[in-house]
Formats: sequence, C-alpha cells, structure tokens
Amino acid sequence: MSLADLDMVLDWAAAEGWNPGLDDARAFHAADDRGFFLARVGSEPVAAISVVNHDAGNAFLGLYLCRPDWRGQGIGLATWIHALEHAGTRSVGLDGVAAQEANYAKSGFVRTGASLRHEGFWPAARSPEVRAADAADMPRLIELDAAAGGFGRPAFLNAWLAPDQPERSTRLLQKDGEIVGFATWRTYRDGTKIGPVIAPSTATALELIADIAAERPNGPLIVDLPEANTALRRALEGAGFTVPFATARMYRGTVPQTGPGLQAIATMELG
Repeated sequence: MSLADLDMVLDWAAAEGWNPGLDDARAFHAADDRGFFLARVGSEPVAAISVVNHDAGNAFLGLYLCRPDWRGQGIGLATWIHALEHAGTRSVGLDGVAAQEANYAKSGFVRTGASLRHEGFWPAARSPEVRAADAADMPRLIELDAAAGGFGRPAFLNAWLAPDQPERSTRLLQKDGEIVGFATWRTYRDGTKIGPVIAPSTATALELIADIAAERPNGPLIVDLPEANTALRRALEGAGFTVPFATARMYRGTVPQTGPGLQAIATMELG
C-alpha cells in the first residue's frame, strides 16, 4: 500500500466500527512501508492486511479486512497467505476477533491471552513528575518499550512518539531525575486512546493516565490492556470503565517475553 491506500483502509476500519486514530496512517506506514498489502480485482481495491516487521525476529499482523461485497470468494485468505510471506521466519503476533480465532489457528497461531478494551473517564490530575516528551528522550523511551514488550520496534516508535504532532502526544514520567515510564495519547474518531502505557507499577500507570485526562477532558478515554494486567483492570473498572470488546492475542512462533512495565498496548494493529 501507499500511504494514501492506508488512509483508505483505515476508513474501511472505521466503517467496521474499529474506531482508528485520526492520524494513525503516517506512523503505521513508517514502521515498515513494505508491510501493508492491498488486494485489487481489476483496479478496484477489495481487501487489505498488514504484516509489520518490527525487528529481525518479530512481526505483528493487523488490519485484516475484506469489503463486505467481496467476502466468501477466497480473496481475503489469498491476501493473508501472501502477506505472511513478508514476515519470513519471524514470530508473528496478532489481536484477533473471536469469530476468526479458529481460522487463525489453522495458520499456526496459538492463543496466549487477550487484549481488553477499556473505555471510560478517569479523574484528571497533573503531576510535577510528568512532562511532554521531546526528541532527546526518544532513545530512553524506545529502551523502556523494548524491555516491556520483549523486542525492539524503533522505526514504529520514532514515528509514534515524535513530538509536536497535533493528533498525538507522549507524556513521560520522571522519578529522581530518571525517566521511568511514558504514555501516548492520540485522537480517536470517538474519544482519546492511550497507548502504550509503560510504567513500573499500577500507581505510576494511573499517574500518567490522570495527567492525560487533564490534557484530554472531553470524551472517553480508551485503554487496551493485556488480560494478565489484573491490577490496572480492577482500578479502571472500579472507576466505571466498561469493556466493550476483547480480542484474542495469538502468536505463530516464539512468544515475546514481556516485562512488568507493559501496562497497556500501543495499538491492536501493530502491537
């Protein structure tokens, strides 16, 4: 896909109710500009998928879509098979809807847990230890993300975390002068999505979320949590956050070993 193609596919995702961010395409494409695939019948685009190679050992699959009037003809499956070749021998992760879990298993994907979307409001509170990230902070934020997620994804994060973006901003947390965590918010078509949230504890994760609540007072906050993060789940659900849907987290190949700093994922499309 070209960047314009990806913008179109994100519009398809919005029509499916996926509620993508307003400026996701540019950062997604920067992660791996050869990792987005569009199937056409003649000149008409009909199906899409992404398989983004983050590093030499890890990839992530998302944006698997076929237009409703072209389903049931094998086009989606052919696109899936073609795109997975891009990953080579890498392990591949995905967040899949329950209805497709059995189909993903046929391609060797094994469920390892779930990603749970949480939506609601959190009390706003500024912290003197939270500030906006700038370009000089990028190496440390990329290091923290790799320790939390189990592998590095610098191309994606250099675009995702870049300062001075109108629809996305990263807030970082400093303790005793050291950057120990961060969280990125981005404008959704409905609400504000927060992700990733990388922090050493539930309390520090909530410190970052409260700061973003002060920056983004209108509309709900949306946070996608790993199923295993029961402490943050309890805190958000105790404050009235609902869980409108969940996806199956599945992997083909070696599963990355995540660290305790992974509080919430960045995006269900790129991990």
